[in-house]
Amino acid sequence: MVLQKYVPLVARIAIAVIFLNSGIGKISNFAGTQQAIAGAGLPIAPVVTVFTIAFLLLGSISLILGYKVRIGAGLLIAFLVPATLVFHNPIVDAAEMTQFLKNLAIIGGLLMVFAYKSGPISLDRSA
Repeated sequence: MVLQKYVPLVARIAIAVIFLNSGIGKISNFAGTQQAIAGAGLPIAPVVTVFTIAFLLLGSISLILGYKVRIGAGLLIAFLVPATLVFHNPIVDAAEMTQFLKNLAIIGGLLMVFAYKSGPISLDRSA
């Protein structure tokens, strides 16, 4: 069926775009990203910033290309869970509820990619 062929590709790209945009933004504002991470009380902010950018870029490119998507989805989840708990925790700040729920939904999409892989249109070509 045509939907089953193209929907996984569109879904992977739709999920990945937010992370690709964020990674590029963090590169262009490295100092500001580092300050935000340090301001949240996280240790070794320069190292965390580099890993954050790497996870965002590698994970999003993996999803877009459909190559090693389980690793890519894992990298994005590994970024998203702590970022959500530290920066978008609705227990700490009720105004963060929408961002928290958005991230929860994205984690759900990434878990679907992890469980069902990339689909037929991908470098991995796994169904």
